[in-house]
Amino acid sequence: MSQASSDSNLDVVSLVENVNLKRIGQYALVIFFLGFFFIPLETGIMTALKTNEGVARSLPLAPPTGETFTLSNLQFALERLSRSFVNSLLMAIPATILNVLLASMAAYGLTMVSWRGQIGMLSLFLVGVFVPYQAVLVPLSRFWNNIFPLADLLEPTFAVIPLLQGYHSQLVPLIITHVAYGIPICTILFRSYYKGLPNSLVEAAKIDGASITKIYRRIVLPISKPMFGVVFIYQFTQIYNEFLFSFTLIAGSNADAAPITLLLPAVGASTSGIDYGIRMSAAFLAALPTILLYVAFAEEFAKGLRTESG
Repeated sequence: MSQASSDSNLDVVSLVENVNLKRIGQYALVIFFLGFFFIPLETGIMTALKTNEGVARSLPLAPPTGETFTLSNLQFALERLSRSFVNSLLMAIPATILNVLLASMAAYGLTMVSWRGQIGMLSLFLVGVFVPYQAVLVPLSRFWNNIFPLADLLEPTFAVIPLLQGYHSQLVPLIITHVAYGIPICTILFRSYYKGLPNSLVEAAKIDGASITKIYRRIVLPISKPMFGVVFIYQFTQIYNEFLFSFTLIAGSNADAAPITLLLPAVGASTSGIDYGIRMSAAFLAALPTILLYVAFAEEFAKGLRTESG
């Protein structure tokens, strides 16, 4: 009897010794943050699937039941946001692609090519990162509306392009503005990546007589795919969710060319109050492109972050 009790005590002691308190703390921290981030998400989904009466009478975390369940919120939000959804994609996709390509070439020239005035040019890029949006809103509006009304000049051309409308010309100043404003930060991100690349490949190509352009196209560009994923996701998210430039250059949320960020605050609002189910449905629909982008580029995004941190 005493032998069995002794063996049991030994088992308990060995079990306690094998428990890694640090590992338990890590798991507890992970579970805490999962709950911290997913509880609001679950609350939003439940709200989007409830009628306005169901939202008022039930707990936020409670799922919809019976008459409180509805899909009309999603249908209404989709109908309301469909045009602005297309406008945002027509603005964000070309602006992001131009940003990424130009920033990559600029970072290559500032990192792997030696020329006079390089430090001064890099300083200008650094200054451009810290220019606040609010400081350029008034001159930006005057330039695009009074000095150089590019949207009005391009409207007849856009009217005859298939799948586009004349009012889509108002997105061109926004695209150019986002490209100009996004190049500095994207260049700095690419430059930090290129600084970590081995110079042996570039030096070997120079010995073989390859030009600067060919080195970028044949060597630097292919090995930059992970960083392209990081910068593309970052910049697309910034442009797609941006509000101030759109509010300044587009004539209000009722304009045909209004991006989704201008319409979103008004969805679900009426004289009788706010329909939170419709508003939450609109918010999830608006976030869908960025979520899909993160899923599509998740592997490249992770590789880029690992390479940059290493």
